Amino acid sequence: MRTYVIGDIHGHRDKLQAAHRLIAKDRAEQGDANAPVVHLGDLVDRGPDSRGVVDCLLAGLEHGEPWVVLKGNHDRMFSGFLDDPDYHDPGLRAELNWTHPRLGGAETLASYGVTGVGETFLSDIAAQARLKVPVAHRDFLAGLETSFARGQALFVHAGIRPGVPVERQTETDLVWIRAPFLEDTRDHGVLVVHGHTPVEQVTHYGNRLNVDTGAGYGKALSAIVVEGQVAWLLTPRGRVPLRHE
Repeated sequence: MRTYVIGDIHGHRDKLQAAHRLIAKDRAEQGDANAPVVHLGDLVDRGPDSRGVVDCLLAGLEHGEPWVVLKGNHDRMFSGFLDDPDYHDPGLRAELNWTHPRLGGAETLASYGVTGVGETFLSDIAAQARLKVPVAHRDFLAGLETSFARGQALFVHAGIRPGVPVERQTETDLVWIRAPFLEDTRDHGVLVVHGHTPVEQVTHYGNRLNVDTGAGYGKALSAIVVEGQVAWLLTPRGRVPLRHE
């Protein structure tokens, strides 16, 4: 039950394409062209080419690639802003909004040719964005799934609320949760593969596997392969085992 995984992309199309090349290399070595590739969300924000990332993913899916693309909190904030410039995501601190410099919304808008963030009313920015962001992109982002289960693994953006069945998890927890999940050491019944909280290197904690290595902050975008509950980091030199902490 082989599954490939790519962590939080954050607008880095070049890093996304490099991750896909690593996966293609491993596919060829394993003789497996059908195992899915799960993208863990946060497709947009902070990086220079969020539009290019969405274009790349849409093109692959239209071509029939066995890709799964999950929703991250940044993707949800982008969709919310396009629907309503006053939208405030329930997982976001009250004093922040999606266009705040810490969150990277301005970089996403710039990749679509939207200008004036921080210089004019949000309603004007949103009106401009609705004209420049293709409907296909809006529909794609709004329709992303929040989890994907395969074999002995569950793939989500941020994590799960411990002790709550998968079917009762809220979308906000799946795309935003941190402390209650990150601090829990119990067996969740599956290996939870997630991103959202950057770490220095892909880390296997036994009950969960964190794949976000900080692409949104200029660091690496990691690609891994999971077989059962065993995982490897993909590198130009081949697989590197990811051992439990």
